[in-house]
Amino acid sequence: MEFVTLNNGVKMPLEGFGVFQVPEADICEQAVSDALSVGYRLIDTAAAYFNEEAVGAAIKKSGIPREELFITTKLWIQDAGYENAKKAFQLSLDKLGLDYLDLYLIHQPLSDYYGSWRAMEELYEAGKIRAIGVCNFYPDRLADLCENAKIKPAVNQVELHPFFAQTDALSTMKNYGVQPEAWGPLAEGKHGIFTNEVLSGIAEKYNKTVAQVVLRWNTLRNVVIIPKSTHKERMEENLDIWDFTLSDEDMAAINTLDIGHSEIIDHSSAETAKWLNGWKIHD
Repeated sequence: MEFVTLNNGVKMPLEGFGVFQVPEADICEQAVSDALSVGYRLIDTAAAYFNEEAVGAAIKKSGIPREELFITTKLWIQDAGYENAKKAFQLSLDKLGLDYLDLYLIHQPLSDYYGSWRAMEELYEAGKIRAIGVCNFYPDRLADLCENAKIKPAVNQVELHPFFAQTDALSTMKNYGVQPEAWGPLAEGKHGIFTNEVLSGIAEKYNKTVAQVVLRWNTLRNVVIIPKSTHKERMEENLDIWDFTLSDEDMAAINTLDIGHSEIIDHSSAETAKWLNGWKIHD
């Protein structure tokens, strides 16, 4: 496994395991257990995924020393604000059964995220979180937070795959020393990604699968990836990407697939902001 060093000196695995859309406790716990058994050490969850307890149960049963793991969870919009964020953080920590988090992220740039950030800065300074960051902060929101925060975000988790490469967003993150992390690194299976002619041709050249080529493309851009699967053989396949590299020509060919926008979610629309604010995770 390769690592990146965050802007505060903390080392983070370049590949991890995500559990979005795996809310069923037994399935999630088994998936995380399998992921840990095949070598993943970064596990990414969120309060809004409704599976923190299952992730925590798998971590506890694994017997892996805590210092070898890198555990991430996220603060949902409903719990934004200084006091709310502190309460939500402790609830997530309790559900995970942990004493500290490796990374805590603001899930969306909505509601009182500045109040949330102040609370997270204090939790970080108190040693309860090793690194703090954000999700879905596009260049304008990320720049604004970096310009005004006491502590700059260590990570920004956004949609990043060949069909939405976000070159400008990556440039902004680099300028502020923020580590990019990809959600949906396999485009959630959209765009016919696994049968795409360009990707299939490159995969054949390296005797790899399309998924392996796409994941490696992102890591070669210094992007942390968190692919999800509930199938152990796919987990092993997704982790088997460190024995090859892509040529500059192949990287450029993959870059031509970028359509310049998301077809999963439009974070710039008023309807999306309204919908996300209406998503309640508790009473």
